[in-house]
Amino acid sequence: MRLASLLAIGFLTACVPSPGADVSMNQNKSSTATSGRASSVTNKFGLKAAARTQRNNADIARDFLELAFTMESGRTLPILTRFEGPITVRTSGQIPPSALTDLARLLQRFRNEAGLNIREVAGAPASINIEFVPRKAIQSVYSNVACFVVPRVTSWDEFRSSRNNGTLVWQTLQQRDQVSVFIPADSTAQEVRDCLHEETAQAMGPLNDLFRLTDSVFNDDNFNTSLTGFDMTILRAYYSPELRSGMTQAQVAAKLPGILARVNPAGNSAPMRPQTKSPRFWINAVQTALGSSGSAQRREDAARQAVSTARAQGWTDGRLAFSYFALGRISLARDPATAINAFAEAGRIYRSLPGGAIHAAHVDMQLAAYALSRGESERALEISNRTMPAVAAAENAALMATLMLIKAEALEMRGLNREASAVRIDSGGWARYGFGSDAQIKSRAAEISALARRGNKS
Repeated sequence: MRLASLLAIGFLTACVPSPGADVSMNQNKSSTATSGRASSVTNKFGLKAAARTQRNNADIARDFLELAFTMESGRTLPILTRFEGPITVRTSGQIPPSALTDLARLLQRFRNEAGLNIREVAGAPASINIEFVPRKAIQSVYSNVACFVVPRVTSWDEFRSSRNNGTLVWQTLQQRDQVSVFIPADSTAQEVRDCLHEETAQAMGPLNDLFRLTDSVFNDDNFNTSLTGFDMTILRAYYSPELRSGMTQAQVAAKLPGILARVNPAGNSAPMRPQTKSPRFWINAVQTALGSSGSAQRREDAARQAVSTARAQGWTDGRLAFSYFALGRISLARDPATAINAFAEAGRIYRSLPGGAIHAAHVDMQLAAYALSRGESERALEISNRTMPAVAAAENAALMATLMLIKAEALEMRGLNREASAVRIDSGGWARYGFGSDAQIKSRAAEISALARRGNKS
């Protein structure tokens, strides 16, 4: 069965480290992004606040410190840095039409949910300078990233000329005055939106990603693509009046209990979830398993090592689930039974975790597609129907469109052609936002249709 090539497309960032400057970056999606045209599906999103975090404040403080004082590479930051005073945002370059709407919605969320003094400006360089450049330009610098943020420059040209002179080193900052976010202009609307959320948040706040955070975009698994209630709480704390640029980790740690008691009062009585740091050898195993280099056997071995390590560490959180997910992804083509068992275990864990609904949805997409390929139309329908509400809430258009296409094929398998046609029509707006071009939409539809044909022969 050649399911792996289908199910590996477009839904998970390959967590592969990049050489070069120690920048905060969003890893490249495995799908081929094309048109950035928006569609009416954006009207379904609206301006919705994320659900408030339900986590214990002591746990949030622990995560805040690791997010704020460590880089993704593992290097430490000596002091806290942030913008002092009002924050301005400017866009430039080949701006996709969808970006303006999504940015306006994002800035309003920052004001409403994180209490930030932030606004968009035109003309002169701003605090945060978002420039849209061709994808090939970004890949010429970092081959496996979608977008990234760097300090002290206001344009792509300044970035290119500053790569080797020490300007881009976050560890030498005393305060953030100007940063730049670079996003590929020739991207899908969803990828642009995802980059705006994560990179603009990191331009203002934490520069790190932690695999253990299932309820955050600050996580290298990239399941969450829209800022969560936890993320807004982190940013609200980051810009609390008790903190300022130049404070050490110890000084920030002393202030956090009072800050979090004020900004997240529910967290004072929420149950604690003690967690340990992720060892580098586990991170390396996951990165190898889901990377694009190395043989299939080497990647499968790495996935099995990730599962073994997670279990040996005694983890019951998203890191164990993600290890199982990686094993399912890499073993699906050669050992479907192992893959389906791994996906089932990943889904079980994710459904038990706060903020794990969208993670479980990614697993369910894999299971629904597998059921379709085996002619199990009722099973494919059941999984798709139970999963789509969580996906719509997460505003993941690409995943939503895929589930709807699976549902349409399952309905057709059962002879419900009129219902199938209606679902395909409804999937169009989601597909346009998530996949971009007609060619990409047709390609995804053809792949899912091929699964259904395989299932009809079963």
